[in-house]
Amino acid sequence: MTVPLFVEFEPADDCPCAGCAQERRTLAHSRLRDGGHPAAHGARRALMLAAAAGTVLATPAADGLTADALPDAGPATRPAVDVGPATRPAVDAEPATAPQGQVSGLYGATGSGRARPVAELRHTTRTEIIARAKTWIAARVPYNMNGHWSDGYRADCSGFVSMAWGLGSSQWTGSLGRYAVRITKDELAPGDILLYHNVANPSVGSHVTIFGGWANAAHTKYVAYELAPGHARKRVTPYAYWSNATKYVPYRYRGLTGGGLPDTGLPEGVPGAFPGLGHFGPGADNSWVTRLGKLLVARGGSGFYRSGPGPRWTVADRDATRAFQRAQGWRGAAADGIPGPDTWAYLIGGKGRDIHGAAAGTESGGFPGARHFRPGAAGTHVTQLGRQLVKKGYGEHYLSGPGPRWTEADRRNVEAFQRAQGWRGREADGYPGPETWRRLFR
Repeated sequence: MTVPLFVEFEPADDCPCAGCAQERRTLAHSRLRDGGHPAAHGARRALMLAAAAGTVLATPAADGLTADALPDAGPATRPAVDVGPATRPAVDAEPATAPQGQVSGLYGATGSGRARPVAELRHTTRTEIIARAKTWIAARVPYNMNGHWSDGYRADCSGFVSMAWGLGSSQWTGSLGRYAVRITKDELAPGDILLYHNVANPSVGSHVTIFGGWANAAHTKYVAYELAPGHARKRVTPYAYWSNATKYVPYRYRGLTGGGLPDTGLPEGVPGAFPGLGHFGPGADNSWVTRLGKLLVARGGSGFYRSGPGPRWTVADRDATRAFQRAQGWRGAAADGIPGPDTWAYLIGGKGRDIHGAAAGTESGGFPGARHFRPGAAGTHVTQLGRQLVKKGYGEHYLSGPGPRWTEADRRNVEAFQRAQGWRGREADGYPGPETWRRLFR
């Protein structure tokens, strides 16, 4: 008799059949020995299921052993065993993925993994999901399949999603789908996930990321929040991932409530929609940069701009964006000076706190503003700048002074200082901005 091939799955805790009863006993012992790693006891489980095959197939319950009984059956056609990614590009290579632990309670306590009724799920918003994800990214939580972060969640990709969704236990790629509903690519919004569970061999390729918003108008790249070997990161990622791209399935948390971050899947040009990360950063030159600058000026960032705002991305745009992000209390990767969906939503919606204090260049000790340093300008700030240049060793162009009136000598000394920082082009034009001021007086 040919022994049937069983796909590995998490059985229901209260299933009365002999196979599942033996499965529960085997899991209880194996978790004590190897920590619950699916790859570690996959062979034992396969042998146990094969031995119990006659019993399982002889019971009425076997008739129900279909795709609907699996934690996340996915499409009707099961994926083939993943033989590994294709040759990776030399530049911007794919992050590594690794096996995960099984379902467990916080800090590794035994967990059943059974899906709670929707009414019992913790309710949360998109803003809260992304905010929790950013705490791990800011802390650069290291990947550790057998370890747990200080909040109790397992430090792997599915533990990261479990934490961000607030599930109260560490799930794995084979069970996260129980807490979510499948959606389409067009429905993706911040806080949803992209999940690939390799049913044939969960320890190979299985991975999950949190969708943070589209990174371009064509929807071929998105901002991924993830925990992969190395540490938690926020990264622009090709849709749906670097490898196995066609096997990832979009899901939305069942306990999601209204409010929070807006959908970023809206087409470019819709009022309020985030245009995508591809419109901002070094080399960008478009109308969205101008619009960002005007929004930042309206929120207290005028001190960062010597002229403009304009369509070409400059250090002023970066510094003003970072100041606005820091004004919201964000740190680390959440305050990198590049606007994302949440920064854009705050600016468009007039939410959060404005830029104030030294960050805006309005208090003593902070950058006083570009208007004080231009041909014809005069004042104590010019004298203060000149004296600091001399103190730092960049006063060789002064024939007298420095004094309160802005001169070509001031400009050439500032330019020398900027070039000493490694800046070139418009970043070393001899006119001080917030970053020049900060470095000069730090």
